[in-house]
Amino acid sequence: MGLKHSKQMAKEALAKKVMAATQTGLPICDRPYQVIAEQVGTTEDELLDIMQDMSSQGLIRRIGLVPNHYALGYRFNLMTVWDVDDSEILHLGQQVGQLNFVSHCYQRPRKAPDWNYNLFAMVHGRSEDDVAQQVETIQQLLGPACRDMAQLNSLKILKKTGLRIR
Repeated sequence: MGLKHSKQMAKEALAKKVMAATQTGLPICDRPYQVIAEQVGTTEDELLDIMQDMSSQGLIRRIGLVPNHYALGYRFNLMTVWDVDDSEILHLGQQVGQLNFVSHCYQRPRKAPDWNYNLFAMVHGRSEDDVAQQVETIQQLLGPACRDMAQLNSLKILKKTGLRIR
């Protein structure tokens, strides 16, 4: 086995350690990447390089905050689904996703004939009236490009985690 191959294997092993160490979140401190680097036995700079490589390869899509909406007072949560004209969905979906009350917005394929919705947007509010106003705002934004919509109410908080690697 050559030196180059050996270094690549070591880098892959370190990347797996980084995934395992970060999959439940980053530590809340001034230097979270330094803490993770120490946990996996590397430097902060090398950790950041590895994470950049993983991002470039599509192994990490994003690093972001996952708030507990209920704890913040946003107790009314609603997944809205929309049947939007395919020629308009990218443009309009980006606009919906930029609304400050939409936590996530994405396109999904239709499953005709029973499911004709192709745009999903999760909204959060402190009251039913807040959420109703938010739905109206989305509906106005989508305008005539929207043919139909439905509201899927959250009944309970589900476990908010991504893929876990052992």
